[in-house]
Amino acid sequence: MDGMRKPNALAAGFYLLTNLVTGIFWFTLSVVLTVVGLATSVLWVGLPILWLAMNVVRGGATVERAWVRAALGTDVPRPYREKVDGTLWQRWKHQFTDPATWRDFGYLLLLLPVGVLEFAFVVALWSVVAALVAAPFWIGHASFAVVVGEFWTIDSFASALPVAVMGLALLPVAIIGTRRLGVLHGKFARAMLGPTRADALAIEAERLQSSRARGVEAAEAERRRIERDLHDGAQQRLVAVAMGLGRAKSKMDSDPEGAAVLIAEAHADAKLAIKELRDLARGIYPSVLGDRGLDAALSALAARLPIEVDLQVDVEPRPPTAVESAAYFTVGEALTNITKHSNGTKATVRVQRVETGVLVEVTDNGQGGAELKPGGGLAGLADRAATIDGVVVVVSPAGGPTVIRAELPCAW
Repeated sequence: MDGMRKPNALAAGFYLLTNLVTGIFWFTLSVVLTVVGLATSVLWVGLPILWLAMNVVRGGATVERAWVRAALGTDVPRPYREKVDGTLWQRWKHQFTDPATWRDFGYLLLLLPVGVLEFAFVVALWSVVAALVAAPFWIGHASFAVVVGEFWTIDSFASALPVAVMGLALLPVAIIGTRRLGVLHGKFARAMLGPTRADALAIEAERLQSSRARGVEAAEAERRRIERDLHDGAQQRLVAVAMGLGRAKSKMDSDPEGAAVLIAEAHADAKLAIKELRDLARGIYPSVLGDRGLDAALSALAARLPIEVDLQVDVEPRPPTAVESAAYFTVGEALTNITKHSNGTKATVRVQRVETGVLVEVTDNGQGGAELKPGGGLAGLADRAATIDGVVVVVSPAGGPTVIRAELPCAW
């Protein structure tokens, strides 16, 4: 299960033995405060007590999450609703009506009986093992002898040695039993103190909604960029070509030399328009990326830059088109930022296929200080990655180096 690992037997045993003490403490404190608060709530005196009880319950649950994580290796996420703004009463009511608060309370109540059972199990299991292993040392001083059938009387060091061997054989059973009980308690704590399936689905739905919104905004920003580049670049070039050819046509009979000059100018503008259209198409989706994949596309990109680029690409099997595109533009934007803003002279690019998708990492030796600012190029990359449930992380302390890392899943 995600967020769970097998606990260490010693840590699990210590937790299960001390859980009885913590169970008594949290049970007593939470029940007393809650009962007193409810009993005096009609006089309004109980409301502050209930508020204190609620915070004690949440505090106890937070301590238990940390304790379970450290001792049992089970990560229990916080399940609480987002905090709301408003009056003190509104904030208190919001916490009081949060189902997670009452699940915390239920866990602290059940911690006592569960702790009794766990304590009894661990003590009984290890007491049997310890008694069997130590049998040769205490059986000779006992006031009784153990008779097994008619052929084996255990009353001395030598006769108890087989019992010690049996105890050693049971030692792995005790270790495994303690670890299994720790795993069970971790699952119990995760079920009670963690988010429910409905909470997890709500969080996932909110994340997907945010991802979709960011994707729509990124697509709209891309559309506006393409429209602006067409209007300010190729479109004006083509208008100039048409106007030049029109003027040349009108001078063809009266001024052939002037018409030839105008045709030459129109030809030059046409070539510039073709170049701008080619650059625009490359900015949308470079043809080499579709034809030959990431390695060739990134090699061509790196060759056009004025800085040294150490490029390593290993993405077999070939990822989906959307992932290739996101990886390409992540590297492209990162390298553009290096040449324009970081004063760096060298960049290292690693693109590799991992179990869950494609991992992109760009490192430079520049001055650092890069940020995911809203509206910036790096924020645009994060928005593009979010459309396929990817994540972009920027680590750029002052003075460098800057590391841009993108995790792009191949299934979403």
